[in-house]
Amino acid sequence: MANLKPWYKVVTPREDLREGKPLDASEFAVHLDHVRDGRAHIDYQKPDRFFERTFLTKNLMGLAAQVVRRLSGEKTETSAIFNMTTQFGGGKTHALTLLYHLANNGPKAKNYRGVDRILEQSGMKDVPKAPVAVFVGTDFDSIHGRGGKDGTPNRKTPWGEIAFQLSGETGFSVVEEHEKQKVAPSGEVIREFLPKNKPALILVDELLNYISRNRKSGLSTQLYNFIQNLAEEARGNDRVVLVASIPASELEMTAEDQADYSRFKKLLDRVGKAVIMAAESETSEIIRRRLFEWDSRAVSQSGHVLLPKDALAACKEYADWIKEHKQQIPSWFQDNAKESFETTYPFHPMVLSVFERKWQELPRFQQTRGVLRLLALWVSHAYQQGFKGAQKDALISLGSAPLEDSQFRSAVLEQLGESRLEGALTTDIAGKKDSHAVRLDQEAEETLKKARIHRKVATVIFFESNGGQTKNAATVPEIRLGVAEPELDIGNTETALDALTDACYYLGVERNQYRFSLKENLNKRFSDRRAGIKDKDVDKLVLEEIQKVFPATEGVERIFFPKKSNQVPDRPVITFIVLGPEQSIQDDPEIEKKMESMTKECGTSARTYKSALIWLVPDLAATMLEESRKLLAWEDIESEGLKLDDAQEKQLLENIKKAKRDLRESIWRTYNKVVLLGRDNTMRTLDLGLVTSSAAETMCKLVLNHLRQTDDIVKDVSPRSLVKNWPPAFTEWSTRAVRDAFYASPQFPRLLTHEAIQESVVRGVAEGVFAYVGKSPKGGYSPFYFKKQLRSEEVETSEDMYLIKAEEAEKHIKPPELARILVSPSQGHLQPSKKQTFTAKGLDQFGRDFDLKDLEWSTTGGQIETDGVFKAGVDEGNFLVVARCGKINGEAAVSISKDIDVGPTPPPPGKAKKLIWSGEIPPQKWTTFYTKVLTRFASGEGLRISLNIEVAPKDGVSEQKIEETKVALRDLGLKDDVKTS
Repeated sequence: MANLKPWYKVVTPREDLREGKPLDASEFAVHLDHVRDGRAHIDYQKPDRFFERTFLTKNLMGLAAQVVRRLSGEKTETSAIFNMTTQFGGGKTHALTLLYHLANNGPKAKNYRGVDRILEQSGMKDVPKAPVAVFVGTDFDSIHGRGGKDGTPNRKTPWGEIAFQLSGETGFSVVEEHEKQKVAPSGEVIREFLPKNKPALILVDELLNYISRNRKSGLSTQLYNFIQNLAEEARGNDRVVLVASIPASELEMTAEDQADYSRFKKLLDRVGKAVIMAAESETSEIIRRRLFEWDSRAVSQSGHVLLPKDALAACKEYADWIKEHKQQIPSWFQDNAKESFETTYPFHPMVLSVFERKWQELPRFQQTRGVLRLLALWVSHAYQQGFKGAQKDALISLGSAPLEDSQFRSAVLEQLGESRLEGALTTDIAGKKDSHAVRLDQEAEETLKKARIHRKVATVIFFESNGGQTKNAATVPEIRLGVAEPELDIGNTETALDALTDACYYLGVERNQYRFSLKENLNKRFSDRRAGIKDKDVDKLVLEEIQKVFPATEGVERIFFPKKSNQVPDRPVITFIVLGPEQSIQDDPEIEKKMESMTKECGTSARTYKSALIWLVPDLAATMLEESRKLLAWEDIESEGLKLDDAQEKQLLENIKKAKRDLRESIWRTYNKVVLLGRDNTMRTLDLGLVTSSAAETMCKLVLNHLRQTDDIVKDVSPRSLVKNWPPAFTEWSTRAVRDAFYASPQFPRLLTHEAIQESVVRGVAEGVFAYVGKSPKGGYSPFYFKKQLRSEEVETSEDMYLIKAEEAEKHIKPPELARILVSPSQGHLQPSKKQTFTAKGLDQFGRDFDLKDLEWSTTGGQIETDGVFKAGVDEGNFLVVARCGKINGEAAVSISKDIDVGPTPPPPGKAKKLIWSGEIPPQKWTTFYTKVLTRFASGEGLRISLNIEVAPKDGVSEQKIEETKVALRDLGLKDDVKTS
């Protein structure tokens, strides 16, 4: 609709409407006496302006043409008497005014808009100029009379007044005696005061008003006789026309009025012709001509307005929307939608349709005058709002009615005849800053807010549900059609209906039919009860419902609403910690620090299984609390045992059901933050997004599914991943330590069940990735499983059962083979004929000691005994000492020289009691140092390691790293007395 021009830039309202001048219904209720006296509104007084604003309906055209024919002396296709029987406010006086201007202006009337068509239909060349007598029952007083002080005769009867207007004092003198005696003249007397040899037009309006006021004096009976005699005389005269309008408002008729109305109507129907002024199909054209300014070139020969191209474009867009959604709107509107929009432009067809379909049955409703009054106020307000930039509607739709304007509301309620609806209007629709529909629009998302969808829907319901006596409700198809416009998402109508149903106090709903009335609905009672609900009851219900949303789930423990770290057990199992509503991320700025502290500590001790904790944190608790309060309020109403009708009883049950559902959904939406320990040992937050209960069976399963997708939780672990993450300090890794690593270290994913470790061990042993072993009291491993089939129930998670890598396991299943012989000392320096003892040590393929059997010694110089004692010869030089066992040799170099200073013979090599080393190790070589130096002693006894660590970077050590170091030391069971300076 962005390309469609707003209606107020396509057509122009009347000047007074553009200026927003106060309008009164009387402006649309012309007084014939005022026109005759020259004191009517300019639009009625000046004939050219009057015809500019008058649409000649089929019936009005026919009446005018017949009157012109009769005044011209033609007696065929015409009548001398016309009885205008139309609903109160239905345009009869407007028709009388048109006839007045025609006869009063005669041939000059030919220049007024539309008169040429009247002449064409009448078959006459000109409008004959004729004396006109006007009698208006509401203005004429038979006690005071008219005239006397202005030099004219004092007239106190209808016949005296009509005779004077037609023939002056001469005519009055004819009935002067009848005037005095207040007796109706006969036909002969009437014939005498009628103009001779020229036409005459007699217009009688509001006849019943005069009859009612003069019933006691007897004048009403005489008036009946006068009208009867006048009618008969007019019928006998070729150029006299009597046009009479009887009705007063039927709502105000007494029994006597009703009797007189019937009597006079029968008389006029018998002697004349009944005329109904405006057909429903012509109302829109009447309204357009009366409320808007149209260039003469924009009016067709038939008198219909020719729309500009921008208007036609708008009508097409609206009609296309109707065609697209024809299954969702009333079936009676689907035919000729484009023509319907063109006929009523700039109004939406439903604006006029609602008055025709429903409001015309109202006792106080004035079909033409009342609608004109309402629409004039409506157009004036919409025009001003449009140019202020507040609204850019392509059409004036039913939903845009300015109910916020007190003057317009008063006019509406006047037509309804029910001023008590003021409270319902201002409370639920518009007129106050906090009117429910206004508030809902303000709080809605931008698309709905811009469309003013809640106000429009509520306004359509009001107009559709308050007019008829039988169809006193608005159906969903009617509401959709009432707010229809291009680019409207039809689903937004139902969205607005749901919101209005929940919020409004005077909106009733039954079987998808909506109605505004004086009766308060359950929402009003709900509002009162809601205000009295105690906060503690609200909190209690929320906590109960939260626990229902997080039910027991396999593999997961739950801790609800802890305040202290010791309320969260330190166990190797995934633990969901559900924080309370008051601990939401937005309400508690310290909550992240609290979670980190409780994750890393358990009471006064360091927490071991930090990675096991999964925090479920509410984003903002306000919605949960509000939904809880609503549910308690509805349940309070139910418990009170009020006398509700069937519809209210049904609505109450539906509201309780909906409130329970809304509370549950609010909990799902609120707990959309998951916090856990990240791989960098800091707290990490995951946002679940917009969550609904349809996303998973339970909230626990939803969180588990999300954590599986991010690999923070896994169902199983591969044997090779265990090897990949094997602690470098461990040759043997206990199965308990393996399990604990998945719940203690953020470097590992969390395991949903402990059985995953057992399954991984079974696969790893079978595939030869590692061995599963226990320690024998005599040394070695027992049991020992490697490359064997193992059942998961045979795998024990304890400190006494271990995993060892494949290369270590191989050492315990392959037989030892001699791989090397070490000869010691590896070098010797002797004088000739001196002795040196050599020893030999065997090592197997894994570097372990190997018993040397059948060892053979040999040398390239000198002599060597079987026990390794070497005796140098007399020859000087360099020689080899060789120890052989099978195919493996070990060698030592011997240098013989006379110049060597030989000290005392060293004792044979033996075992040292202690090995001590101290020195600095580059940080990058710490792992290498452990592997190559310490591991050869790690499996034995007597290894004691003392460390001095000094960390002094240029930029200093942060408080966070100091604290992390302390925590790590505590995790290892070491003192955390770190010194800083």
